[in-house]
This record gives sequence, C-alpha cells and structure tokens, in this order.
Amino acid sequence: MTTLNVANHMHALGAQAKAASAQMAKASAAVKNTALRKLAALLRENIDALQIDNAKDIERAIAAGLDAPMVDRLKLTPKVLETCAQGCEQLAAMPEVIGEITGLKEQPSGIRVGQMRVPLGVFGMIFESRPNVTIEAASLSIKSGNACILRGGSEAIDSNKALAKLVQQALSEGGLPTDAVQLVQTTDRDAVGHLIAMPEFVDVIIPRGGKGLIERISREAKVPVIKHLDGNCHTYVDDPCDIAMAVTVADNAKTQKYSPCNASESLVVARGVAAEFLPKIGAIYAAKGVEMRCCPEAKAILAHVKGANLKDATEQDWFEEYLGPIISVKVVDGLDAAIAHINHYSSHHTESILTRDHMHAQRFLREVDSSSVMVNASTRFADGFEYGLGAEIGISTDKFHARGPVGIEGLTSLKYVVLGQGEIRV
Repeated sequence: MTTLNVANHMHALGAQAKAASAQMAKASAAVKNTALRKLAALLRENIDALQIDNAKDIERAIAAGLDAPMVDRLKLTPKVLETCAQGCEQLAAMPEVIGEITGLKEQPSGIRVGQMRVPLGVFGMIFESRPNVTIEAASLSIKSGNACILRGGSEAIDSNKALAKLVQQALSEGGLPTDAVQLVQTTDRDAVGHLIAMPEFVDVIIPRGGKGLIERISREAKVPVIKHLDGNCHTYVDDPCDIAMAVTVADNAKTQKYSPCNASESLVVARGVAAEFLPKIGAIYAAKGVEMRCCPEAKAILAHVKGANLKDATEQDWFEEYLGPIISVKVVDGLDAAIAHINHYSSHHTESILTRDHMHAQRFLREVDSSSVMVNASTRFADGFEYGLGAEIGISTDKFHARGPVGIEGLTSLKYVVLGQGEIRV
C-alpha cells in the first residue's frame, strides 16, 4: 500500500468500527454468546487449514533468523487452538455484565444513584508474534460489546488473516456486524501510526509486544493506552518453606514455558533455606540447560552442582526479562529484603512467595507492588484463562482502570445512572 492508501485503509477501518460499536453495545447476551460458540466450533473444524497457514509464518520466521522463543510464540498447535476454543466457550458461559447496575442508593433528595457497566466502544489492539491473540482479543471484544481493530505483527500475517476470517464468519452467522472485529490487512508500519492517532474512532489502544513497541505507542498515542512494558517476574523462596514444594513450583515457574511474560525471570531465596534449596533447584535447572546468573552467595552454593551453567549477575540482570532459559538468582536475608528487592527491580507484573508462614504470606500480598501477587503457586498462572476470565486482552501493569490480566471488565467502564420520580433540585 502507498502512504495514502494506508491512511485511507485505516480511516475506513475506524469509521466501520465506530458504526459497528453502536450495534455491539445494544446486542443481547444471547446473540453475543451464540457468536462465541460458533467461533469455538469454527476453530475446531478448521485446525488442519489453520496449521497450513501457520506453517507459512513459521517457515518465513525461521528463514528470517528469528530466535527460538519468537518462533515458539508463532505456533498454532492443536493444543493452542483448543485453548482458544475453550476460552470462547468459557466467555459464553459467563454472566452478562453489560448493562448491570450496581451500588444503587437512595439520596436525601429522593433520587437513586448507581453505576452501569458499559462497553468502552472501540479498542485498537497492536500485538506481535502470538496469532492466538487474534482470537483472545476478538472473543473478549464480542463478550464485552465492543468493536476492535487488530493489528498483528508481520511475522504472523497469514495466521492472523485466517483467524480473522473465522471470526467474521462467526459474527455473521451469529447475527452481529462483521465490522465489529477487523484485522489491518497491511504490514506497513505506518498503519500503527494512524491507528494510535484516531481519537474520533478509537477509544483505547492496547499494545502487546516488545518493550520498544510499547514505549513507542505510549509516547505517540493520542488516545489512552492500557499497557505493560515487560514481565520481570519473581519467585521468592521464604524461610520457612516446604522445600520439595518450592523446588517443584520454582521449576514450573521458570521452565514450563520460557517465552511467556509470566515465566519467572528472578529467583530470590532466603538465606535460611538457601543451602538446602539451591542445590536441588540448581540440579534441575542444570539438567534443563537453564543458565543461572547469580549473586556471589548463590554462586558459591551452586558451584558444586554438576553441569550448572553459572555466571556472575550484573546489576542489569536483576531488571532483565530473559524470555528464555536464563534466570537470575539472589540470596537475601529474609522477607523484608525480598520485598525490597522485588519492589525495586520488578516490572510489577507477577510475583510469588513460597512459604509456610501465614503472616509472611499476608505481608507479601499487601506490600509487593505488582499486578498479580501469589502465595505457594507458580507465576505461570498469571493468565486470563487460568484466572477464569475466559481470555485476556493482555496484562496491564498500569494502576488505573485495568490492572493485571485484562478481561471483560477491563474492556468496560462505569457511567452514573440516576433514577427519579420527578425530583427537582432546590
């Protein structure tokens, strides 16, 4: 597309989305749920065809020299597609929140004042790598009564186009406007610049990708942005803790999958359990090829672990989101030092404490300043599907409106409603 054509294309998508959003806002729960169930069925029916399109993206990514975690994010395996289908069904089974009035209270004047949950209108989604985000965004858009414009990365263009066609088929068969979910059809980077600068059509932008992309969007957008910059998640092994459980959870938090933003990138260990815990987890990490970037005390304890790949941690390592088989390891005095370390170096995404002390757990939950805080559970659970939200549009580390996994409620706002019987102000 020429620059003019890109501008025209984005303007048309914006105008169509704005018109569709009015229809989506008044759509009944039954109609929206029908479309979601149709989308789930279409995903299952088209697994083989989708994998053919997905294979084109993967082949192109490998040829372009993309690293293994990026290629892994591109894959639409049957398991990934089944999770998407289940997410659609989970959303369809959830109660309707649009139009719900809460907090209705009668005032001395006689009027009753409450708040009604309403869709945001139109959101723009800019994302990289994972084509399954197309389905997550589309399904949440449908359930929350919004319209959306999706701009995926060029590395997943064939997969995204195939998925978007299924979404529009489900919308049509369900009785909803097909323009409610639109995919930007060009990989031209200028499309992003136009999408984030159309406040007349777009109510909010949600970027999901690398730090560079999100910093650019936050800097240049002319509409509100829901964002997270990176996922430097911590697992803190407390004194006292169940060592066997801590080893299992710390292993899962790091190695169950390396590329997601909710994988633990930093392991913080209380000095009182370090000598017993670190050699056990170190042996597992060594066997799985995980490089450990250590403080001097952790390195000394791990030095005797056979096959361990140990390096001295730099100051930057405590801030780093590796998205691969690398983890930073820090020994601290105890809970106070762990909380201070996490709050200083964390990206405020997800942190977990593994402990037997109830008071330590409660302090960790209160004092750690992150969007998800866990007790005795893997950070890998920080996910809209695992939280029972049906799907997520992303994980917000902002503190306003939406924080943590952004599901249906994160794509809505509240407006005040006033019910009266002829009252006048005196």
